[in-house]
Amino acid sequence: MENRRAEAWHIRPNGPLVGEVQVSGSKNAVTKHMVAAMLGTRPSTITNTPDVGDVGITADILISLGVGVEIAGDEITVHPVESPGSDVPLEFTGLNRIPILLLGPLVARNHEAFVPLVGGDRIGQRPVDFHIAALESMGIEISVGSDGIRAKAGRLHGAQITLPYPSVGATESVLLTAVLAEGRTVLRNAALEPEVTELALFLQRMGARIGFKPDRRIIVEGVDHLRGAAARLQGDRLEAFSYLVAGLMTGGQVRVGGCAQDRLVTAIDTLQKMGATFEITDDYISANAAAGLRASAVQTDTHPGFMTDWQPPLIVLMTQADGMSVLHETVYEDRLGYVNELTEMGAEVELFDTCLGGPACRFHDTNALHSAVVRGVSKLRGAEVTIPDVRAGFSSVIAAAVADGPSTLHGIHHLERGYHRPFETLESLGMKLERIAATP
Repeated sequence: MENRRAEAWHIRPNGPLVGEVQVSGSKNAVTKHMVAAMLGTRPSTITNTPDVGDVGITADILISLGVGVEIAGDEITVHPVESPGSDVPLEFTGLNRIPILLLGPLVARNHEAFVPLVGGDRIGQRPVDFHIAALESMGIEISVGSDGIRAKAGRLHGAQITLPYPSVGATESVLLTAVLAEGRTVLRNAALEPEVTELALFLQRMGARIGFKPDRRIIVEGVDHLRGAAARLQGDRLEAFSYLVAGLMTGGQVRVGGCAQDRLVTAIDTLQKMGATFEITDDYISANAAAGLRASAVQTDTHPGFMTDWQPPLIVLMTQADGMSVLHETVYEDRLGYVNELTEMGAEVELFDTCLGGPACRFHDTNALHSAVVRGVSKLRGAEVTIPDVRAGFSSVIAAAVADGPSTLHGIHHLERGYHRPFETLESLGMKLERIAATP
């Protein structure tokens, strides 16, 4: 990863992107499955896993705790141990979000734990306090220090938990802890994203007792132990959307396989309203916009709404749609920070702290710039920019693909942390790019 941090990409526009992409399993699911697997008494195997930086980071964290991890191609096998280490080393501070998800499971196994401060994309506040409050309600004593979080408990017990917001991470934290707690846990206002359901199904295969209710309730009956299990990850809906947009953005057509239609239904509907036409089968999804793109108003939301991770590629696409488009971000208040990089490339985007394009959200009385007005069609130009996070990174790439000159993108390790071999995939679609040494 250090070598990747020292690299940049040089991109030369080369016309429409055309071809086929077979997406791998979900980046947002694989690392959570790896954490779940360490709770079993027998090894677990996860297949169709993506080759992304977060997998290596998570594997290193588990190995530091004494857990065995084998990675062979797209298959990961996790060998749990009866007494894993209780402290995640400080060297993993700020690398990704996995340490906070380990807090409850490590206390369940060791009665104590320490995890360093979490990291991930800088897109707004991640509600760690939701995790802490939920874990405290299950009998865990928690203290937060300058370098991390320390926790201890005797026997964990079930609890009645209501999340202030349907946070994906907090829901996953409760699931990973409640499965081995004594008694029943009722989680209200839970996140129901496909990746959360996928984690719950994997835990169920391991012997967990988990039920979903229609009013955002998840009920978990704790068990004494979990066994090993095997699962094949479902396709990454974030990656699938990104490559569909890359084709539309460049006037081409990308055919995406490996991601089922039901994981993209809201994304497909959104792109159709912008003028895209689709061909959908059981094996692939492709889109084109031969008649051009039109402006739209879109609001991000929790599932089944328009996913927040889809909005950075969408905003870039809006720059090539005819008219004024509006994007209202309601999940992360700082997710539009990457717009500065796009405006350097000629995108006409203005940010507002009011709620545009939808009803008032929880950021309506803050100073957060969480709404964007995008003017299209914008003529984009090549530039030298630094990528701030995973999804914004892909947006810069596809903007560079239609610019009127070459671009150099720094911080490319963010992109490779979250996308399966993006350099090779984009090259196969016809993009002209090369790796170069980044300037100090």
